[in-house]
Amino acid sequence: MCGLAGFYNYRESSRLLPSRHELELMTASLVHRGPDDSGVIYEPNIGLGLGHRRLSIRDLSPLGAQPMCSSCGRFWIAYNGEIYSDKELRAELLAFGRKPKGTSDTALLAEAFGEWGVEKTLPKLNGMFAIAAFDMKERTLHLIRDRLGIKPLYWGFMNDTIIFGSELKAFVPLTSWKPTIDRNSLASFMRHNYVPAPHTIYKNTYKLEPGARIEIKKNKEPIITRYWDFLEIACSAKNNLKKHDPKEIVNELDTLLLDAVKRRMVSDVPIGTLLSGGIDSSTVTALMADNSPARKIKTFSIGFSEEGYDEAPYAKAIAAYLGTEHTELYAQPSDAISLVDKMPTMYDEPFADSSQIPTALVSILTRKYVTVVLSGDGGDELFAGYNRYNIGYNLANRMNGSPELVRKILSQSLRLLPTGLLDKLGHRLPSKFRINQLGQKIKKVALLTKTEDLDAIYREMVSHWNPPEEIVKYATEHRGALWSDSIKKAYPNFLDRMQALDTVTYLPDDILTKVDRASMAIGLEARIPLLDYRVVELAWSIPRDIKIFRGVSKWPLREILCKRVPRHLIDRPKMGFGVPIESWLRGPLKDWSNDLLNDHAIRDQDYFNPDGIKDRWHRHQKGENWAYPLWNVLMFQSWLKKFQDNT
Repeated sequence: MCGLAGFYNYRESSRLLPSRHELELMTASLVHRGPDDSGVIYEPNIGLGLGHRRLSIRDLSPLGAQPMCSSCGRFWIAYNGEIYSDKELRAELLAFGRKPKGTSDTALLAEAFGEWGVEKTLPKLNGMFAIAAFDMKERTLHLIRDRLGIKPLYWGFMNDTIIFGSELKAFVPLTSWKPTIDRNSLASFMRHNYVPAPHTIYKNTYKLEPGARIEIKKNKEPIITRYWDFLEIACSAKNNLKKHDPKEIVNELDTLLLDAVKRRMVSDVPIGTLLSGGIDSSTVTALMADNSPARKIKTFSIGFSEEGYDEAPYAKAIAAYLGTEHTELYAQPSDAISLVDKMPTMYDEPFADSSQIPTALVSILTRKYVTVVLSGDGGDELFAGYNRYNIGYNLANRMNGSPELVRKILSQSLRLLPTGLLDKLGHRLPSKFRINQLGQKIKKVALLTKTEDLDAIYREMVSHWNPPEEIVKYATEHRGALWSDSIKKAYPNFLDRMQALDTVTYLPDDILTKVDRASMAIGLEARIPLLDYRVVELAWSIPRDIKIFRGVSKWPLREILCKRVPRHLIDRPKMGFGVPIESWLRGPLKDWSNDLLNDHAIRDQDYFNPDGIKDRWHRHQKGENWAYPLWNVLMFQSWLKKFQDNT
């Protein structure tokens, strides 16, 4: 895994090219992503700067160093990621008479571009990657991101220069880069807990979206195209559903997942897996064990002493049955306190998924033992695992067509129930039925019952502040996929639509961002086999009544796992990878929060309407649960302090 940064002056009229020193500083800012080596190329006559930080995973020799040039001298590349179709690619290149130097996938990539060009090479790549490739012949820069958005790539405009990097911090050393906060992006952040792509918190600075590439030619405007479009691929797959017996589908998925995991176990450095004890991570771990019968798999998990947030015992039980070499850490509030102030540096822009804390903690733990880990992310989106899918789908079916008066009465009745009391009730239910944040979820249901608009239901379910313009001053949120009529038309089934929307928004912008930053902050490479594009395409060809089979979500994955571990170890309600942020904001994080929520400071900053924040903070301290909306505010305020310090 690595980090890349650079720039390209695509206007010959401009003389405002950043210096070589600035390029070196851009590259150095990503040292955490690649602590093992670095390199730059600086071509002022062309207007090109390309920098790379290396985390050595494949071919630890100098032959794997970047930036790397193809043997024909046409393509220079800086690359972050892993290619898992390397054997097939190497054989094909050798058949064409090209012999890559060394054994790295970087060398394969450089030679592939040299042989076939960028456009024809991309369909041959199975992997996770962010690529900057410069065509010396055509004087063209190509910026490319993998199909699902596992690896990040930021870009933007600075005068007549295109700037790019693995993280936004790569732009800070550029003296001509003058970032301005985009209030509309802030509004989008307050709805979600992230800034949705293609936007960032800054104006004129963007995230390259998954499956996309940018082509920048001299004296021409950048052209963005899709080489792989998830929404089209998934739509085609769901319209050509498999007619096989459920067991045949499970067997086909099993074979493919075994291969996807096997390809991601190739490494020249120690490897392990993150094991939460849930279906997805347990399945990946079990498949790793199948692929490595002679070697114990290293597994890592994190737990919390607070009731309702501790999955560590489940992970330990799975690890014991599979015979892994298991390591666990029980996190304390003090561990969280030590990390919260580091979040703005880790994420570069406001990011408020509170599971960022345990993700960072388990990454720190894991890096002490291995350099590469496999993760189970993606299973919920592919196989309908989130609770909101069942809640939203069932609620929509029940409420659709119900008399308006009935819906209003039900809504009003649910809204009158005390949030704090409901939360306590949720914790006192038998463990099999226990529901975290029951009060907050009931309140959302109350709002949902007022409407027959299914898309409004989904937006409410994924929203922290709705509408965000009520809290963010002088802003209109960016409206993207969640309001798309074309997606609504292509995915008329509500369950399909929720899964599709999550896959193009929540998955890359929240889940994968969280994993990438937390792992790469300490030089740990995370690989995600469930997001092998072949698995994604197969999953969307599976009928939804098999994904949720007889009321059981993620049924195909459960069946694959049950071939390898006893069913009683996995038959339990979904818990999620959460933290007790609700109680922490009333206890160990209260003073920190009070400082950031200072009424005078918020009024002087003039980003938020302070009354709404003050109201929810007071209500939270009295027992209601407003932890998630407040965490959005706190993460922005913490980030803003860092932004102001840097400007």
